[in-house]
Amino acid sequence: MAALNDDVKVFVTQALACFDTPAQVIKDLKLEFGLDVTPQQLQAYNPSTIAGKRMSVKLKLIFAGTREAFLKDVSGIPIAQQAYRLRVLNRMLARVESQGNVVVAAQLMEQAAKETGGAFTNRQKLEHAGKDGAPLPPAAPVVNLTLNT
Repeated sequence: MAALNDDVKVFVTQALACFDTPAQVIKDLKLEFGLDVTPQQLQAYNPSTIAGKRMSVKLKLIFAGTREAFLKDVSGIPIAQQAYRLRVLNRMLARVESQGNVVVAAQLMEQAAKETGGAFTNRQKLEHAGKDGAPLPPAAPVVNLTLNT
């Protein structure tokens, strides 16, 4: 088991606070610091685990602050942005079109149309108001044009 210095402990704590899986954190530690750690070793840096209950107050505060900031701000996550999603869909569309896959191309175009039309939001168009939110004008009265004979 590798001994972790303070920089690595903060890195692990922040990664776990951002919901990275232990497997992802292990991979990142290997790339970033050249360290091999076990999933059990990482549990000590997540206060929601039994092993994490013994974390230092400093690391618990770092975890809580990172988690709160992560949950509040999704702007740093590319897939949360419509422009990014459309760009990825466009790249995928170009690839499947060049392969002649018209079925998948049609599905991607439909998904892009839904994306731009707001189908993936919880906002609904309200058609109960006139221009700039003004009340709708009253409906014209219905006139019965049948002849009585």
